[in-house]
Amino acid sequence: MKWFKFLLALAATLALIWRLQTPIPLGDKNIPAPGDFLNPFSGFWRNAEPLSGPAALDGELNLHGLKGKVQVAYDDLLIPHIFAENTEDAVRVQGYVTASQRLWQMDLTTRKAAGRLSEVLGERTLKLDRLMRRRGMVFAAEKAVKSFQRSPEMVRYMNAFTEGVNAYVDQLDEADYPLEFKLLGYKPEPWSVLKTALVVESMADVLCAGNSDLEATKTLGIFGQDTFNMLYPEWNPKQTPIVPDFGQWADLNKKLGVKTPENKERPHARRGNGDIGADFDPEYNKPDPYIVGSNNWAVSGLLTRSKAPLLANDPHLNLTLPSIWFQLQIHSPEINAHGVSLPGIPGIIGGFNENSAWGITNVGHDVSDWYSIQWADDARTRYVLDGQEKPVEFRYETIVIKGREKPLMDTVRYTNWGPIVYDYDPDHALKNCSLRWIAHDEPDPELVNFALGLNGGKNYDTYRSAIRHFDSPAQNIVFATKSGDIAITVQGRLPVRKPQQGRFIQDGSKSENGWSGFIDLADVPALKNPERGFVYSANQHSTPPSYPYYYTGNFDDYRGRHLHERLSVLRDASIDSMKSIQLDNFSRKAADALPVMLRLLDRTQLDATGQKALQALESWNYRYEADQSAPSYFEVWLDSCYNRTFDEIIALQKTHKQILYPEMWRFIELMETDSSNFIFDIQNTPDRETARQVVNIAFKEMSNSFAANPAKATDWAHFRGFDIKHLALLEPFSRMNLLVGGDKNALNAISRTNGPSWRLIAELSNPVRAIGVYPGGQSGNPGSRYYDNLVEPWLKGEYFELLLLGSADDKNPRIQHRQTFLPK
Repeated sequence: MKWFKFLLALAATLALIWRLQTPIPLGDKNIPAPGDFLNPFSGFWRNAEPLSGPAALDGELNLHGLKGKVQVAYDDLLIPHIFAENTEDAVRVQGYVTASQRLWQMDLTTRKAAGRLSEVLGERTLKLDRLMRRRGMVFAAEKAVKSFQRSPEMVRYMNAFTEGVNAYVDQLDEADYPLEFKLLGYKPEPWSVLKTALVVESMADVLCAGNSDLEATKTLGIFGQDTFNMLYPEWNPKQTPIVPDFGQWADLNKKLGVKTPENKERPHARRGNGDIGADFDPEYNKPDPYIVGSNNWAVSGLLTRSKAPLLANDPHLNLTLPSIWFQLQIHSPEINAHGVSLPGIPGIIGGFNENSAWGITNVGHDVSDWYSIQWADDARTRYVLDGQEKPVEFRYETIVIKGREKPLMDTVRYTNWGPIVYDYDPDHALKNCSLRWIAHDEPDPELVNFALGLNGGKNYDTYRSAIRHFDSPAQNIVFATKSGDIAITVQGRLPVRKPQQGRFIQDGSKSENGWSGFIDLADVPALKNPERGFVYSANQHSTPPSYPYYYTGNFDDYRGRHLHERLSVLRDASIDSMKSIQLDNFSRKAADALPVMLRLLDRTQLDATGQKALQALESWNYRYEADQSAPSYFEVWLDSCYNRTFDEIIALQKTHKQILYPEMWRFIELMETDSSNFIFDIQNTPDRETARQVVNIAFKEMSNSFAANPAKATDWAHFRGFDIKHLALLEPFSRMNLLVGGDKNALNAISRTNGPSWRLIAELSNPVRAIGVYPGGQSGNPGSRYYDNLVEPWLKGEYFELLLLGSADDKNPRIQHRQTFLPK
């Protein structure tokens, strides 16, 4: 019996050991073997941090490549304040400390951009990996590295940052790996300059890769020119552009031989989404996709209480944990700046220093075009350009897939325009089209001097000198100085286009259909010290149509207008005034649409739910407050109005797949000014409806939908929902079901997963004072108190003072840890 018990125990032990060392299949996924993850000496237990923060942040370290001593002081938010005897050393230590907090995030960002997620995640990311390879992300990054090599200064900084990251990676034991490496069962790789370039390209992919060429081409073919022009005008007559026409382009118009156009005939449109007849989804069931955007502005001292300029910035992005941004101070003989960086890129992207402050928003110009290719042979190895046959260039991609014995071998064809992205799919509408994308061009070889130049900037001239190194993705860069200047520049490499060029798929057999160069930096829209006392942007049009260069793209129609309204009445402004603007939940879209809808509504014969909704709507102030039900009623009602009106387009979406939806501002305008337009006719009824009938049918649908679900919360925070998800979509490491107001069309632009990723307000007084907050934390470790400690303050609209320390020995009571790096 003893032997039997022993053998039984031995068998159970061996079975447990086997299970702990064997990956666990779960559907199409494999959970890594749990043994290593649960190991008490090297598993996830080692990632738990004491409440005081990581113990490794105190003491001395030797770092190869340093020229002098570098001291780092960590404050109570775990923000590193780096003090170096030269900027190269500062950048080297920036690489080290960023990796110490965000290594897995850096790895995942570059894997996604490079199309290498499947190496660690398996089959489920293969489609994405293949698309990233075929869209030329690594191709673009390689060209960027080639460009960087032409600048000795760039090489020094890039190598220093890379070596700093690798110094951290090299000293890691397996027990010290970030938690996600253990959970997913793989190891960190060495960093490289190519990976830094991939981080840059990943932002280009988010901010300037979109276009609607295919949708517009199909829609024009279906509707014809007249109907297309009626439904898809570009210029919203209510728009307030970033740079108004003060007559400053008269000479340029004469030089280019351009006649000043009227403000109504430069069409552009945005693609809608899916079956809009589906149940309400406030994030995805919309004619206007979420604009990846932001707000920024600067106010002259003439309008402020302190007589010093004020600057504010809040970039709106998809919010994640770990957070998008990493906050730090860099201090060297050339620089003393505080702000946020992108993990993987040296320098500070947005922030302030002793003399100035700066911030960014996305420009939104279309810099991504499709060209149809005329093949010269059936094998598609040659194509026709200007009557001549040209050889295709082949790029061979090897995609390693976890769980597969053999990698996927893929061949991508490149023409003079760019890659043929979809030729592997015989059913894809773009299978014979080549992608011309600005991100495939070599960037300025001194790109790092954009960030470091702003970081050390002192005045308007240094601002202009620094931003000229920034090409893509184009940004509206706002600036203010302690000496009193305010300015904004639409900065980037912007194509010179013919009218309508880039709206539709173009003929790739003629080189004359390409871009005619780029707008000179002297001619890009810019504004300095305007009489009105402020500059601003919220992803709206850069200019009115009187600007001599044609452009198309994706632009906001509401936030910019309301921001202009708020800034136009500012007097005696303060930091608190800036807070109230950043946290403003007012929707100009609702203020435009709801009065029109209420005017058309028949109030007789409403049921109890309808009466309740009407009462809420009639008393609503157009603010998307968390506890208000009116925003929920309005969004469902407006959606239903839109769905009923454009039922023809919904039907076309089902049969043609890619179709262009009219913009919401145009729909509201038609309801208000042309309520009998044929577009309001509902196709499956014998009558010809007008906007009045559509509005009343839609109100009844809205009322019925809420009556059918009486238990469903109607307050906006619950109804919309808001999540900040972990980058690997691991729910235990996410913050789900958070309650907060705001809307994507409000200045406080919060949607289901997007929102202000960083709020900065700076007063350019003497000394400069700044406050800020972002929805996350400095640490990328879910076991750290600094992982998400800033989420609750962000939700509440709270800010923290941003320290700009004068020395590494500063006795500020908020300093918690001190670290010294010495040459090795």
